[in-house]
Amino acid sequence: MPKPKPDSNGRARENEPPDDRFQVEDPAAEELEQRSLTEVADQDSALFKLLGSSLAPYKRWLIMALVLMLGTSALNVVPPYLLQQAIDGPIARGEMRSLWWITALYGATALGLYGLTFAFTYFLQQAGQRALADLRSRLFDHILRQDHGFLTQTSTGELVSRLTNDIDQLNAVLSRSIVIVLVEGVTLIVVVVVMFMVNWRLALLSLAVLPVVAVVTRYFRARIRRSSSGERSAQARISAFLNEHLHGMTVVQLFNREDESEREFEAYNKRYREALIELRWHSALFLSVQEILSSVGLGLILYGGGQGVLAGWATLGTLVAFVQYTERAFQPVLRLSQEYNTVQVALGAAERIYAMLNTRPKVQDPPDPVPLTRVRGEIEFRNVHFWYVPDEPVLRGIDLHIPPGQSVAVVGPTGAGKSSLVSLLARHYDPRRGQILLDGVDLRRYRLTDLRRAVAVVPQDPVCLAGTIAFNIRLYRDDLSDEDVRRAAEFSNAARFIEELPGGYDFQVLPNGENLSQGQRQLLALARALALNPEGVLVLDEATSSIDTATEALIQEALERILRTRTSLVIAHRLSTIRNADRIIVMERGRIVEDGDHASLLARGGHYARLHQHQLMGVETKLAG
Repeated sequence: MPKPKPDSNGRARENEPPDDRFQVEDPAAEELEQRSLTEVADQDSALFKLLGSSLAPYKRWLIMALVLMLGTSALNVVPPYLLQQAIDGPIARGEMRSLWWITALYGATALGLYGLTFAFTYFLQQAGQRALADLRSRLFDHILRQDHGFLTQTSTGELVSRLTNDIDQLNAVLSRSIVIVLVEGVTLIVVVVVMFMVNWRLALLSLAVLPVVAVVTRYFRARIRRSSSGERSAQARISAFLNEHLHGMTVVQLFNREDESEREFEAYNKRYREALIELRWHSALFLSVQEILSSVGLGLILYGGGQGVLAGWATLGTLVAFVQYTERAFQPVLRLSQEYNTVQVALGAAERIYAMLNTRPKVQDPPDPVPLTRVRGEIEFRNVHFWYVPDEPVLRGIDLHIPPGQSVAVVGPTGAGKSSLVSLLARHYDPRRGQILLDGVDLRRYRLTDLRRAVAVVPQDPVCLAGTIAFNIRLYRDDLSDEDVRRAAEFSNAARFIEELPGGYDFQVLPNGENLSQGQRQLLALARALALNPEGVLVLDEATSSIDTATEALIQEALERILRTRTSLVIAHRLSTIRNADRIIVMERGRIVEDGDHASLLARGGHYARLHQHQLMGVETKLAG
């Protein structure tokens, strides 16, 4: 069976997909992850296409930046030329008046360079920052529309890392690296052309080491990219670990697991440290080799150019100019090398974003959806089979028909498949075989938005967002009036505790509902389900399993009113809460083994009777104690 996934209270949730995020040593998984990462988007062209599609709406800004960039690159070659003219002209002839004009022109060129660089950077930043904001929104929207399987098998730390760290890496490229790459790249081309126009012999000497630079760059490229991917993966893992343990710190402390958690964190920290060291080592070595090659190139031009001046095929001014040309030729190479690590890290981030954006949800809207307007609430499972892991079935041939308006309770031991039944009805997953029908139509033929409006689920561990009580009930539905919110709260009995809070419906709830009790969160979730799904099917997934007796009584009182008005499916842990259900389904090992009402199932003396007896004996034991 799949490894149970613990919930926020440390309990094992039944039949959830395996969660192996915190396995520390697994070389095979590491190799598979690295291979799949490169297979998803190995072509740099595809990655630049991602950036290109994001930048496309801002092409006017980009065109303006491109024009200014070309002007910047053209002006970059003017100072060495003016220096050559000054040395071979006014300085050689001793004409101070002409030298003043060249000096003034030199200063004007420098000012022009500063102005063009500022304007070019401004326009590029305007386009880049808008594109990144769009990309971040696009990625978040894509994650929101992923299926439940993706969200349960992908760690929160990894998702947050995609939306923050990886986007930040692209921001580093667009805010700094791309400016350097574009300006210095074009400058290199212009400088090389000018050098050959001025003196081809000195140009060949200056650029003799560039082929070696290209080979070295190619050599380090793959290593830096691989190291970058490893570093980002290690960072995602340590973020996920911290997120889980900081939220579950109470459980760690209650069971004295501090030392074990510390050792596990040290293992993650070690892997992250080693990944960072490997990345920094490759980057530092790459920059050092580039500096050495630059010095070799400058030495060649000084020696060869000096010979040229003595031989008469070069002037002193030309030699001095070529020293600056060479510096300007290698300066782009060196600056590109310095930015190479940033670019490679960003390309690795773009790979991961690209891979996530190309992850298609397994549960999608149909191409020709059937409209779902008025919900009668008839539910039918036809020979439904389901598994999370192949060869480990969770549901085995479920056949179940629920007429409109009937309340059905589902009971059974942990691992029987109860929660999986709910997940399939809410279409968090699709059956591997068989069909689930709502009002005679396969769920897969409805739009997900229509289906989720028709099937309201109150989970075992309700989620509360930061905001007011009213916001948590309304949940972004601005069309719901305050009266609608109050009516739902009163119908669910949530109004009793809400009105006792400071500010009532304006009471500020902390993230995850930290300032509410489990029972209050459960009542709030029930009110939300009623407000957002005023009619249709109601599903309660062990909604009273972790609350106090007084709150359970409130929920039971509310449920007696609610269940009379709609079709309901109640996953129950406490059998005392489902005595009055129209029908009780008993599940065991993924099958329905009994079906009937409370009295008939007790009289049968089968699975339900044994479960009831066990719980009754547990209560008697507690009372005797």
